[in-house]
Parts: sequence; structure tokens; C-alpha cells
Amino acid sequence: MLEEFKKFAMRGNVVDLAIGVIIGAAFGKIVSSLVDDIIMPIIGRIFGGLDFTNYFVGLTSASSQATTYDAAKKAGATLGYGTFITVTVNFLIIAWVLFLVVRGINRMSKKQEEAPPPPPAQEVLLTEIRDLLKARS
Repeated sequence: MLEEFKKFAMRGNVVDLAIGVIIGAAFGKIVSSLVDDIIMPIIGRIFGGLDFTNYFVGLTSASSQATTYDAAKKAGATLGYGTFITVTVNFLIIAWVLFLVVRGINRMSKKQEEAPPPPPAQEVLLTEIRDLLKARS
């Protein structure tokens, strides 16, 4: 049973999937940092120095009086639309980068299929003779 498990675990697809998940997790951290530490502060600056993480609507009186999203979440039901905006921008960046990666891979792997060269005249003539002989029989 151990040997069977080793064969399963070491198959190419399983190892490739594991590597993809690990690289995806690391890539997700890079994109999260890009969004949180670079893009969102620039967008916040453009829109008046606002920090999107603290955009929320408190659904209770206690959460409505909180000044930060974390404090509002602790105080009660809260809609954190600023966090949603950040996650949405994060998703769009990841989707765009993955689109560019897949597009590049497709362009690199796409081999231009050339039309096969026409057969030599002798071969065409022999094919016609063969077809005529078959028609006579």
C-alpha cells in the first residue's frame, strides 16, 4: 500500500499541481502586497487620501460609532465595502496577470501550421492513373 501511495504521490500531475498551488500562494502574497501597499495608497491619494480598508457601514449603533473597520467588526454587524473594493482590485490584477501569462504561453506554444506542400506532379499523375484503373475494374 505504501508503494502504491508513493506511485500516486509522485506522478507528474500530482507534483505539478502541488508546485502550482505553492507558486500560486506565493504569487497571491505578491499581488496582495502590490494592491495593499502600492496601488490602493495611490488610489486613496487620488481620491483625497482615503484608506479603503476603513470604509464600512455599521449595522448596529455600536458598530456605527466605531472609527476603524476592525473596531466596528468587534462591536457588531458591519458591512466592510472598503475591504470588498480592495479584494476586487486584487482579483482584477490577478486575473489580468494570469490572462497575460496564458496569452504569452499560447503565443509561444502556437506553432504556425503551414499548409503541406503540394504533392509532386508525378505523384498526382500516378494517383489519377490509379483512380482510372479502379474505375475500369
